[in-house]
Amino acid sequence: MATPMRNPKDSMKSTWRTWDRKQWNGGHRFLEFLNIHHIDLDKDFPIHAKTDKVPYAPELQFHLWVLFYASIPLVLHQAYIAFFGHNLSPVLAYIFYNLALQIIAIHQVHILRRLGHTYGFFDGDKHPRDGVPDQGVGKTIQTILSVVFFRPMFTVWFAYRVDQGPSTIPLLWTFVETGAYAVILDFWYYSFHRLAHESENLWRFHRTHHLTKHPNPLLTAYADSVQEFFDIAGAPLLTYFTMKFLGFPIGFYEWWICQEYVVFTEILGHSGLRMEATAANPWTWLLRVFNVELVIEDHDLHHRRGWKKSYNYGKQTRIWDRLFGTTHHRVEGHADNIDYVNTAKIPLF
Repeated sequence: MATPMRNPKDSMKSTWRTWDRKQWNGGHRFLEFLNIHHIDLDKDFPIHAKTDKVPYAPELQFHLWVLFYASIPLVLHQAYIAFFGHNLSPVLAYIFYNLALQIIAIHQVHILRRLGHTYGFFDGDKHPRDGVPDQGVGKTIQTILSVVFFRPMFTVWFAYRVDQGPSTIPLLWTFVETGAYAVILDFWYYSFHRLAHESENLWRFHRTHHLTKHPNPLLTAYADSVQEFFDIAGAPLLTYFTMKFLGFPIGFYEWWICQEYVVFTEILGHSGLRMEATAANPWTWLLRVFNVELVIEDHDLHHRRGWKKSYNYGKQTRIWDRLFGTTHHRVEGHADNIDYVNTAKIPLF
């Protein structure tokens, strides 16, 4: 029997960065201008055996990173109010926080690229990280722009109030809400994600995301339109209204901080960086007690070893995977293979 031809659109071949630049189109030049590649082609990165110790990345540094950059637009916003005597309009708030989201995410990708050249990647002894595919440059750009344009839009639309400035943030509630947001978001994401794998009708919208077995940050949102919509609007809005229903006083500025934690974790979780790094969450210390914290390797294994039947469906925690029996053992980052002495560090700049 003849082997069926593979759809050319499913190819993950990535060679365009080595082409003569005269062959590039606007999409290639856009990615090059932002310099958001996962590796530098002219630099080496370490390749480790599975048995080599995985450096531990202390969690506190991730909180400092997220809170430092999440706070900059809040401080600038409050300074604007103090100087001009009035708040930003909803349209200006959307533009401002949209730009902030883009700048912070781009900077994170730059930082993670440097870490990749320092620490290497999971499964690096078997396969390099996938690049942006030759046939998927336009798709990659479209998904990135969808995230940065629409996520802030929904946040502003439902939560922004011109009579409230960043100084109104309830700090204690924000600590509680940030952890709760990740857990509730993960419930909605887990539910849809698992259904997308187990339902023929939904799998056809999710399979594109699984064409990459070794993802990089630019492929975080690489998916078909139905999954894009759920990731960008569905899950965040369901989480917001669930928290409102449960009595959390979540406002725009707390939601901004929650979103920054989530975006940081999503980008980090698709980096494949070979380090024992947990999803950034103020509740991680508690999750670790019950062995339901999420680390980079968990989602990496979801891509690498899963197709239509998979496991490790959560992207912020492993709570729901534990409850419903869909976890998978770690290959390199298991408890006996962690280096707590030579730790991994993420720089602010």
